[in-house]
Amino acid sequence: MKNTIIAFVALLATSTFALAQDKAASGAAFKFETETLDYGTIENDSDGNREFKFTNVGTEPLIISNAKGSCGCTTPEWPKEPIGPGETAVIKVHYDTKRTGAFEKTVTLTSNAVESAKVLRIKGVVNPPAEHDVNDGTDHSGHNH
Repeated sequence: MKNTIIAFVALLATSTFALAQDKAASGAAFKFETETLDYGTIENDSDGNREFKFTNVGTEPLIISNAKGSCGCTTPEWPKEPIGPGETAVIKVHYDTKRTGAFEKTVTLTSNAVESAKVLRIKGVVNPPAEHDVNDGTDHSGHNH
């Protein structure tokens, strides 16, 4: 009898899990290659453009209604047309690399996906601007003026 109860509970748990999986898969759903982009250490005023690639793994067209950076230094662009089931697309992000130092910013997507608010992250370090030689009367190639 005890084994029968254990088997029944296991079957019930498996069935409930399968139903939950089916429910989560219906509708639109994001699957990103990565949800955090690390710029690494980059030079001041270098290329701040990056892309988050994703696939709609749901059963309905995915519609992104908004994408908002956590500050004015982070500017996202997103597809305005619906992304069909199985289709891939990108969220483009531009970070202002004239801002020196470490950064961690977010981009929040609003959509019709099962997870309606999706947060993506960018991070990295921007080196200080290169110092320009001050004209001190010395030619730094080894020759004096």
